[in-house]
Amino acid sequence: MKFTKDPAEQTTAITDIILALVAFGGILILCWNIANNSELWKVIIWSAAFGWIGLAAALGAVAHGLVISRTVHDRIWQLLNMSLALAVSLFVAGVVYDLWGLAVCLKVLPVMLIAGLGFFGATLLYPGIFFVFLVYEGLALIFALSAYIYLAVWGELSGAGIIAGGILVSILAAAIQANKSISLTVIWQFDHNGIYHMVQAAGLLLLVYGIRLSLL
Repeated sequence: MKFTKDPAEQTTAITDIILALVAFGGILILCWNIANNSELWKVIIWSAAFGWIGLAAALGAVAHGLVISRTVHDRIWQLLNMSLALAVSLFVAGVVYDLWGLAVCLKVLPVMLIAGLGFFGATLLYPGIFFVFLVYEGLALIFALSAYIYLAVWGELSGAGIIAGGILVSILAAAIQANKSISLTVIWQFDHNGIYHMVQAAGLLLLVYGIRLSLL
């Protein structure tokens, strides 16, 4: 096993690991000492979303950090695409839960999971169409931002404003990832992927904090 010698790929792999740790840590925070058992489905849905994000980040660390064959690299990216698609699908289901309750969420959940798997199938048929995921993610984030701004303004959900802030940071992160010309050197060299990971990690922390508040 050999590690990459490309400085930008090295920092991308390291920041992927950081993002994975934040995502998996978020699951522990959401599940820790839940007082309101009526919100169990909400915890399950959001925890699953963070779990898929964490898996995608861990796979990204392998893809960026190790020197591997093209075949293995492609297989890892296929799994990564599936993880991201399912994470976004569960993310939308979590938003629907907060907007309209469990009954509507359970109707929407299988539809969103099928949509996520449909995206994954599209990446198998047409490799290299990651921009489609960015559009899919962007639409989900805009929907979520609108929902939590509404919930925050009307005071219908504790932590909604913080969740909206986390979504805004996530939108910024997605914009950074889409711009391959972005780079930064602060002791180490970071390309658009490395910067994206750090900004997205900050967004996840806000999301976890806001969701946790909504459970109290």
